[in-house]
Amino acid sequence: MQIVSVSVSRPLEACWRVFVDPSTMTAWVPGLQAARLVGSRPDGLPGEIQFEFIAGLSYALIYTYDVDARVVRWEPREAARGGVRGFARFEVAGDKTCVTYALEHDGGRKAAERALDDPRTLVEAFARWMHEDRD
Repeated sequence: MQIVSVSVSRPLEACWRVFVDPSTMTAWVPGLQAARLVGSRPDGLPGEIQFEFIAGLSYALIYTYDVDARVVRWEPREAARGGVRGFARFEVAGDKTCVTYALEHDGGRKAAERALDDPRTLVEAFARWMHEDRD
């Protein structure tokens, strides 16, 4: 599992809200064509999201949360191939937010598919998007 961190000059709650909102994902995830909410949890957080990338890659992920610790985890639906598993953790770092992002690719993924989900590229794209004037 590859783990990367980035500092975001935005409040923790703003970062958390954007990260767990599938409607914002196509704005900051490179190559993502659609993120469709399949099901929500009773607290309103996404339980499952279907992803479709421009390159034709498609997979669904199941999400779990430690809301108090501001940690979200994801993994492919049981027996699904081609997805990713990982987590994101959001922590206060002075007047910024430290976002730690971890990702592990399914063994059956091709190199081009792995490039779409490069953890460093994803977390840096998130930080760039958050640094724009957002509220």
